Amino acid sequence: MLSRVAKGLQDFLSKLARAGAIDEAFIKSSIKELQKILISGDVNVRLVIELSKKIEDRMRKENIPKGVSHKQYFLKVVYDELANLLGAEGAVEIKPQKILLVGLYGHGKTTTAAKLAKFFSKRGLKTALITTDNWRPAAYEQLSQLGKRINIPVFGDPNSKPIEVLREGMKKFDKYDVLIVDSAGRDSLNQELIDEIKELKEELKPDNVWLVMGGDIGQAAEREARSFNEAVGITGIILTRMDSSAKGGGALAACKSANVPVVFIGTGEKLDDIEVFDKDRFISRLLGFPDIASVLEKFKESVEEEEIEDITKGEFTLTKFYKQLEATKKMGSLSKVLEMLGLAQKLPQEVVEQGEQKMKVFKVIMDSMTKEELENPDILNKSRIERIARGSGRTEKEVRELLKQYKMAKKMINKMKSGKKRFPIPGLPKDFNMGLGR
Repeated sequence: MLSRVAKGLQDFLSKLARAGAIDEAFIKSSIKELQKILISGDVNVRLVIELSKKIEDRMRKENIPKGVSHKQYFLKVVYDELANLLGAEGAVEIKPQKILLVGLYGHGKTTTAAKLAKFFSKRGLKTALITTDNWRPAAYEQLSQLGKRINIPVFGDPNSKPIEVLREGMKKFDKYDVLIVDSAGRDSLNQELIDEIKELKEELKPDNVWLVMGGDIGQAAEREARSFNEAVGITGIILTRMDSSAKGGGALAACKSANVPVVFIGTGEKLDDIEVFDKDRFISRLLGFPDIASVLEKFKESVEEEEIEDITKGEFTLTKFYKQLEATKKMGSLSKVLEMLGLAQKLPQEVVEQGEQKMKVFKVIMDSMTKEELENPDILNKSRIERIARGSGRTEKEVRELLKQYKMAKKMINKMKSGKKRFPIPGLPKDFNMGLGR
């Protein structure tokens, strides 16, 4: 996420860590470096200057607590002001509610509607989707297909007026906990769209009106957010395409300027790639601090509760190791998991790719094992390893590497049971995994 900005900030912190005495000259030069990094991320120059002045003033005027070094305090001030730059997060409540999504064409509103439906459904709320977008050809068909993939009911009627579709959908889904309405967009916010949204809003009486915008529009997000807020009143913003946009930082800062909180960010194309916006967690990733909470949360979402208990309860077998591989796969690509940990910049890309490939190879090898071997790996002698290698089309060396990784994971699972929380990721070097919980 925002890899260029993240790399710049992490280099900035590395330089700070290596610095000797922190004097006024060092602070000034560091602030200038920080300005360049933020401006490269498309953050508004005025906001960058304001942030710089606040950092400088705080370092000059505030009393540093006893036991805290100038270097540590400088880092805290930078962290605080970056958080302030991004503004407040919007409240996302896991409870029955009606949500109206608004926005212009091309920002991923319909896909976001399906992502939200899956998000609330996974948290135990009976969820349904309504599309009132009868302007865009195949909008109803697109949402219907997405709904089928996540087992969420969808209502729409391309031949009826939006308000009529909404009324019929509200009757149909009267007993549902969460109702998400995907409204139509336009190429620009015109009076026709404003009138349509207002009519839908009056009928639906939504708990939330969320504007969906692409993070790749950068500073232009401020103008768009202000326009929608003034025209129809919005309670929050969902920023999409935050996984690949260098302008994402600019979009986040722009939303703060528009006085509208960000509630969710879209982090990829899959229907699981959406997360509640937590600015502290977001900044931790940018600065390269491990975000273990995100990883564990994603892991919990990806596996049923009883499966999690099964993995950590009793003897850790190859069968459970296989389930762990499945769970890691459900979390997304290995590079995305590393990103959540703040470690994407710290491993060479070839190592990450090798890790991805190893996980695939391990699954193929285990598919060639008997149930007895999976449940009792200690019986895997030389002849069994030779047979498994032949059956899976892999080498004996790869089978032995799988067993080595299994033993490492078993050791770490046992540490988790004893209270030492670590999250072992199959396929990565031992030294890397052993450092995750520190």
